[in-house]
Amino acid sequence: MATLQQQQSGALYNALTAGSKIIGTVITDSDFRVDGTVEGDVKSSGKVVIGEQGLIKGTISCQNAEIMGKLEGKIETQHTLALRATGNIKGEVTTQTLIVEPNAIFNGTCSMNKQAAPQKK
Repeated sequence: MATLQQQQSGALYNALTAGSKIIGTVITDSDFRVDGTVEGDVKSSGKVVIGEQGLIKGTISCQNAEIMGKLEGKIETQHTLALRATGNIKGEVTTQTLIVEPNAIFNGTCSMNKQAAPQKK
């Protein structure tokens, strides 16, 4: 059942609250926010947000991501990855656009891919 905030904004998303833990694979068609811990893979057709208390140990595949907590593993975004000042990534990054705020921690590798230009007919 959608919350009042979700009903008013028209947006639905999944969330893992602080103190919660998932071990395994998470697959979602909408945005996913993690304030707890995920040990495994996260596959989202939307945006993945790791809150300041959040931790993902595994592989993330999504459209966009915002990291304010910790990621240990790999992340592949189709568009934008934003590493906020409180964020910490240890691992491999593949993205089209990378935003890193001052004081963020990034230890790993980054591969940036541009989308192919549309073909003219």
